[in-house]
Amino acid sequence: MSSMMTGLLLDGLWETLWMVGVSSVLAAIGGVPIGIILVITGRGHIWPNPAVHRVLGAAVNAFRSTPFIILMIAIIPLTRLLVGTSIGTTAAIVPLTVAAVPFVARLAESSLREVDPGLIEAAQAMGASPWQIVAKVLVPEAWPGIVAGITITLVNLVGYSAMAGAVGGGGLGDLGIRYGYQRFQPEVMIAVVIVLILMVQAIQSAGDRLSARLNKRLIRMRGESE
Repeated sequence: MSSMMTGLLLDGLWETLWMVGVSSVLAAIGGVPIGIILVITGRGHIWPNPAVHRVLGAAVNAFRSTPFIILMIAIIPLTRLLVGTSIGTTAAIVPLTVAAVPFVARLAESSLREVDPGLIEAAQAMGASPWQIVAKVLVPEAWPGIVAGITITLVNLVGYSAMAGAVGGGGLGDLGIRYGYQRFQPEVMIAVVIVLILMVQAIQSAGDRLSARLNKRLIRMRGESE
């Protein structure tokens, strides 16, 4: 592969890392709190609120059920409002974030629901407020699962970012389409696929290690408390 193609591949890798990195951080910031609200507003939990639970759950389901390519086109006005354009790497962050937030929310909700109800009841018996239960019981206990969920989201965002490249989002997907497909250069397409596979493997391995480390730390803290 020529030096020019190597440079283009490195540029595409950087653009993909930028899109995936920023959108995943924003998705975690937005999705985890939504997951917490979905759990605590459920029936029989620490802050039951059926109306909030139903409306928020319906909104999350609506965004999750929309195919990414359709969502990306549907929110073009929002993308232009936020970043001034609907084309380019930074513009692609908006639909990537919107698509990832509900995904993170549901994964976080699932992890939070697995927290032992006995721990919540013990905290309530000691007079803990709902906020204290969330901050000191729910989130710490569910953190390894939440990290695993964010890892899954990162892997999905790598795929979404490649899809965004097909409509002017930049990154490795754009490189594969423009050079690998439109200019009939299969070696570029193969290189893009290999880099994407390596990215996914690296993200998954790092996320698994972090989740396992947090889980061991949580088990150790439980043992010390007993």
